[in-house]
Parts: sequence; structure tokens; C-alpha cells
Amino acid sequence: MTTTYAPGTPNWVDLGTTDIDGAKEFYGTTLGWTFEPLADAGEYHLIRSGGRVVAGLGTATDAARGTSWAVYFAVADADGTAREVDAQGGKVVVAPTDVHDKGRLAVFQDPAGAYFSVWQGRALPGAELVAADGAMCWAELATTDLAGAKRFYPGVLPVRARDIDVSEVPYAVLEREEGVVAGLYAVTPELDAVGEHAPPHWSVYFAVADCDAVADQALAMGATELLRETTPPGRMALMHDPQGGKFCVITPDPTFSM
Repeated sequence: MTTTYAPGTPNWVDLGTTDIDGAKEFYGTTLGWTFEPLADAGEYHLIRSGGRVVAGLGTATDAARGTSWAVYFAVADADGTAREVDAQGGKVVVAPTDVHDKGRLAVFQDPAGAYFSVWQGRALPGAELVAADGAMCWAELATTDLAGAKRFYPGVLPVRARDIDVSEVPYAVLEREEGVVAGLYAVTPELDAVGEHAPPHWSVYFAVADCDAVADQALAMGATELLRETTPPGRMALMHDPQGGKFCVITPDPTFSM
């Protein structure tokens, strides 16, 4: 459980979907989530797992992207981050804006085209629960320019990049002094075969007690499975929800460390 986030740490995720009711039925059944409309926020909902806020749900606003999960990073100054993104060759998609008293957000694209967001928390610092069953436990960038990503993100967030040997796929992590905060990997022809030819993008992993049971339930609810395998971090499944939103579930291996 957490209520504070160091700058550069993923602190929020939300789903922009083309079917709010369908997403609520799918994720409610698959991950056991409940949904609470956020006052004065249109169709936006807070998602709860075990009573604690873990994510958000709203209507997709970009027809070209369709349904997709967005990853947010904690920042102390969203406006300053926007200036750094521009200076480092990224794109400001949504300029910093206040969300009632909850916080200040901005949406960007990195130089390779991957969307990411930042959240300067106020009344809502971020998710109330992470790294627990039903909650976000990892964020990961698939990119066609790993070297560029390793330069860009430390240029706009207070993190550093470090290469690690975790698989045959070129992989790096973003980290703070306290530890790793996110992963970066290069899209390869082998990954193209399971749908990773999509434009560069951030993905979110949700921790679950039984990856296979959850993945099987997701398939029964209309999801599409791209990959299921046992990896050093744990047993994981990469999926698209019925509206096309990519997400991952993982039963973490408690002995694994980066």
C-alpha cells in the first residue's frame, strides 16, 4: 500500500475505452474490480480493488488509439516537465491542466511516438495500492528506439537508465536511488509475431495470485491472448481486452530482483 510517490515513479494508470459498460463487466469479472463514478468528471470512474483505489476508467478520447491503458509518472512540477519534454524532442499532447483538487496532469509522446502521462498529485497523490493483488505492479515501454528511450526519459524524469540481462530481448530499467521504477525493451521481429509491431507504447502489469486462472477467465470474457509464459519475474500473460486495450497480468516470483 502507498499514498506517496517519489518523482519519476509510476503513480497512476487509467483505461480510455470505447465501451465503459463493457469494460466494467470485463475487468470486474476478471480482476474483481469495483467502479465508482468520480463526481463532476463526466463518465470517469475510480477503480477499486479490495476497497482501495488502484486505477481510473474513462471514455477513449483519441479515435486513432482506440481503447488503451495510460501510464502516469509522479512529478513535482507538471509544467516544468512539459518544458523538458519539448526540449528533449518529445511532444506535448495535452498541456498541463488541473483536475479539480485532485492534481495536475499532462500527456506527452516520446520521440519514438509512445504516449505517457504525468500526474502532479494533490488530493489524489496516485493509486492507493500498488504491487498487490489486483493492482499495478509494473510499467513497461515497448519501443523501436531503446537507445533513444534511455536518453529521453532520464532527461525528463528524475531517473537513470540501466541495461540488464533479463531475457534475449534487449532490456533496460529506469531507476531511482531507492530501486527500479519501470522497464524498457526493444521490439524485435520475434515480438512482432505476437502483435508487438504496434507503435511504441507503455503497458501496465497487474499482480494476480494465479495468472493462468485470471488469463483463462479473461479469454472466457472475450479477451485475446498474445502471449503466456513463465519469465524470471513470474508467470505472465499479455492480453487485449474485448475492446482492444492491451494489459498484462503476472503472478510475481518473490525471489526475483533487478
